Amino acid sequence: MSQPRTIRTATKKRAATTRRKPAAKAQAVVPLADFLGSAGNLTLAQRKLLVDQALLLLGENYVHLPLKIAMHAVNPLQRLRVMRARMERQTAATMEAEWMFHREMSSIFNSVRDLHTNYLLPVPFAGKIAFLPFMIEKCHDADGAERYLITRTVTGYQAPQFGPGAEVTHWNGTPIARAVALNGARFAGSNEAASRARGLDSLTLRPLVIQAPPDEDWVTLTYVGLDGSQQELREQWKVTTNLPPMTDLDAVSETSASMGLDLDSDEKSRAKKALYVRDVVELERGQTSAELAVPAAVGGADLPTTMPGVFRAREVVTSSGTFGHVRIFTFSVPDPVAFRDEFVRLAAALPQNGLIVDVRDNGGGHIYASEFTLQTLTPRRIAPEPVQFISTPLNLRICRRHQNNPAGIDLGPWFDSLDLAIETGAQYSAAKPITPEEGANDIGQTYLGPVVLVTDARVYSATDIFTAGFADHEIGTILGVDDNTGAGGANVWTHGLLAALLNEPPPPDETSPYVALPNGANLRVAIRRTLRVGKLAGTPVEDLGVKPHETHRMTRADLLDGNFDLLNRAGELLAEMPLHRLDVQTSFSGTTLTVTIDVLGIDRVDVYVDDRPISSEDLTGSTSLDILDVTPGQLLRADGYESGALVASRRVTV
Repeated sequence: MSQPRTIRTATKKRAATTRRKPAAKAQAVVPLADFLGSAGNLTLAQRKLLVDQALLLLGENYVHLPLKIAMHAVNPLQRLRVMRARMERQTAATMEAEWMFHREMSSIFNSVRDLHTNYLLPVPFAGKIAFLPFMIEKCHDADGAERYLITRTVTGYQAPQFGPGAEVTHWNGTPIARAVALNGARFAGSNEAASRARGLDSLTLRPLVIQAPPDEDWVTLTYVGLDGSQQELREQWKVTTNLPPMTDLDAVSETSASMGLDLDSDEKSRAKKALYVRDVVELERGQTSAELAVPAAVGGADLPTTMPGVFRAREVVTSSGTFGHVRIFTFSVPDPVAFRDEFVRLAAALPQNGLIVDVRDNGGGHIYASEFTLQTLTPRRIAPEPVQFISTPLNLRICRRHQNNPAGIDLGPWFDSLDLAIETGAQYSAAKPITPEEGANDIGQTYLGPVVLVTDARVYSATDIFTAGFADHEIGTILGVDDNTGAGGANVWTHGLLAALLNEPPPPDETSPYVALPNGANLRVAIRRTLRVGKLAGTPVEDLGVKPHETHRMTRADLLDGNFDLLNRAGELLAEMPLHRLDVQTSFSGTTLTVTIDVLGIDRVDVYVDDRPISSEDLTGSTSLDILDVTPGQLLRADGYESGALVASRRVTV
């Protein structure tokens, strides 16, 4: 029997927010053919330089090279060597067209199936997106058959019987499922689910900084119209300017050094915002992940947030009850503490009986932001994921230069093991966390209700790390709409950052092998691989990813009716999970602190003041206790247990 359609958002009264400021102007749009007509001025010498620097990064910095050679039977270094040798037989008159050079470089980098390790195209491709004016998403019928539906169109776009709900059947004459699979094989997904997801995205949207331009000038789309009629349209690829990235990834900073970001997903996320969510662009005034001075809401049922491009929070009424729902679009933020605090504020304003944390399509960002947030959902102490460099002379050289640099990028924790690797033959450095452990545990649990984490195959990088930490610390249930996450487990650095690290602090290293790249081209490389903690301690995240506890296949109602079936299933899972409450109230009388504790689903509470044990109370309801010689400002912690298992924790500054 089908579930009643009870998913809806709960509307609340809110204080008035600030008046919206004028939106950033939409960028000019030109046909792809016109754009490509003005592209291409790399000299033969510049192309040789790009190949040489790619050989350097993949051979000396790339942490996953042994794994990729073993798992995917690839040899990117040999392909680059062959490419370089052929260039020696070319001249400016006989060299291949520039688009062919870019395509071959992209193909070599894509062959390792690592979305962290990229060839980034130079001007004029950098900062541009090629797009078709609609989005296609996949769902499943009740019998499991795949369907591909139009879910969004650019404002003002019209075609016969076309819009959300129209079903695409063929792409340039190829059955759509086959077209998605073939397109996915060209890109860098670490597993089949991730490759299919990338293949579908890239049918209609391509960030030209990281993906070669489409081969075709236009696309022929065959579809079942909204009235059931058979329709066909021909749509031209167009090019426009994307929204700017959140931060300068080439700069020597804690933020750039702590990035775990799938650039392809990040570029597409910004592009989708520019094309389809102009309200958010308006609120952010064209700046990515902007933090507003006053919270504002985008949708009518959303809670106001200071980060509308990062979070969407609301109540959802499901067939199993009313729960909180927080969508995290990105971890790519400049201030990870502000990110964590806004998540805490939003979760506190939602129902405390269950929370759906939705990270679908999230390509990652600041690793600190992802791991700082985990503590707020669990009473357990968070162990940040440790990372390793591959042992090479160049990585040792970088770590030696920054082994005592607490004010900048401190690579001291990895230096000693790399220094010994020549003698020991170790392939990797010691495994040490990027995220400061004190920052990952400094506020502790703030949301005590059960939690369901929703993932998909586009989850990558810092979001893979967040998902792995969620699983390793047994925080809640993972509900995936795909069979795996994107499986991107690394910290990623750009060629520009690597070069800067051998030049800062002054004086610069005159023998640095890194050479400035021409025309704004760049390279990215997975520099430190991440390892799981807990029961899977030591297992790499790369290529393996995180498998959900349960899989939900997206339905037509999910795509067209606000994730109707997905949220109902998440609500069912929340309703099956135990509910715990631990309320702590304090009051002073002189130097005596009276603590009143009220619980649900807890049979024992241990009390600490500044981490010193004070009392252990067996209880079934509420209790009060007096603690002597306490001064204001001390930290009280109450840990709640059920049948000997730690299930809840509260911290109060008295």
